[in-house]
Amino acid sequence: MLRLGRVLRLPLGAVHQQLQRCQATVAPTAYGDALPDRCDVLIIGGGGMGASSAYWLKSKTQKQKLSVLVVERDSCYTSASTVLSVGGVRQQFSLAENIQMSLFGYDFISNCRNYLGDVDLNLQSHGYLILASDKGAEILTRNSKLQNELGASNELLSPEAMHSRFPWLSTEDIALGCYGTDKEGWFDPWALLMGFKKQARAYGAQFANGEVTGFEWNPAGELSGAVVSSGDGNQRTVRFDTCVLAAGAHSGHVARLAKIGTGQDLLSVSLPVEPRKRYVYVINTQGRNCPGLATPLTIDPNGTYFRRDGLGGNFLCGRSPSDDEEPECDNLDVDHGYFESNVWPTLAARVPAFESVKVQSSWAGYYDHNCFDANGVIGRHPHYKNLYIAAGFSGHGIQQTPAVGRAISELILEGKYKTLDLSRMGFERLVAQQRMLEVNIV
Repeated sequence: MLRLGRVLRLPLGAVHQQLQRCQATVAPTAYGDALPDRCDVLIIGGGGMGASSAYWLKSKTQKQKLSVLVVERDSCYTSASTVLSVGGVRQQFSLAENIQMSLFGYDFISNCRNYLGDVDLNLQSHGYLILASDKGAEILTRNSKLQNELGASNELLSPEAMHSRFPWLSTEDIALGCYGTDKEGWFDPWALLMGFKKQARAYGAQFANGEVTGFEWNPAGELSGAVVSSGDGNQRTVRFDTCVLAAGAHSGHVARLAKIGTGQDLLSVSLPVEPRKRYVYVINTQGRNCPGLATPLTIDPNGTYFRRDGLGGNFLCGRSPSDDEEPECDNLDVDHGYFESNVWPTLAARVPAFESVKVQSSWAGYYDHNCFDANGVIGRHPHYKNLYIAAGFSGHGIQQTPAVGRAISELILEGKYKTLDLSRMGFERLVAQQRMLEVNIV
């Protein structure tokens, strides 16, 4: 087994490769708790959102007998979105809720030992640099103003200022850049997940391996139990008082099992969350004037991004495809032709040192994509009063796991938001067809 301390000293690309080898040798039921007959709170999904919710629920009820069970279908997290992400944290959003959640996310991550004990998330606070053309400069300026008003730390840079600060960068066709000078960077998402899970377990939460394949209802039509398949052909029903749906890219499917989207009235509105495959490439270059160790995660106007990965001269990079280029999601195979045609040309134009690069490795992961407005759905379902949802974060969920888990715990334990008011992120906006859209954001 790969030791956690060793993982934290490796770049993310190397961590991913070693975890793949590690996961291939672990029996599917190696670390799962036994399924109980009932629990107070059932959390469907043991990735970042589910594990965070379990942590917050148990950390707030240490003197109470609240039983929390997390059920995870992917026992080794082989295809879990959390561990396959790039691990970025930023406040460069246009919605106040996303900015505030990520501000708390950074605070939590940078002070993780105060929350999770002896864990090192390998935080690299090198910021984000988001580039805008003439078309996007006004939006970038407006976003930056709101972000700084809410507590972020970023500054707008002219092309001349960017070239002076980042001499490796070509600013051709760039009108403005927004550079996060504090509270932004990246971290080890696997270590965060394991930190949540370890501390939640220390507080008494249980984590079981299994897939929810159905629900049961009481005579009043309320959810009362989940049918769980353990993977060995056996099924059993786990009764619960409260359920949290945090199944990542599979949340839309699980919601349909509860008749969400197939029923009457409020149940006719679906949870529009589905998997979207994204590629991450690890590249190396011997070109001159290469971006240095303190290089920010840089995002081109067309969405192509890159950042440093470790001390060996490697970089992570990628780009979300357009709607008509979306790949099939029945596997996590990587399309290397996509790098050649859609990623590398932008990298080479923006950073001359990337004109001659070599792909060292690659992987693919799933976004839990909200097809309605590409933002998270957070809060209680309007029909099922004992069902809470945390899904659909569309690529920026990992940095928001601390805030979302805390929010879900507040709703369950206190009946309302106590810290950040995330009411606008609720399921009700799907019913009312009111989109919460990010502007100029990848």
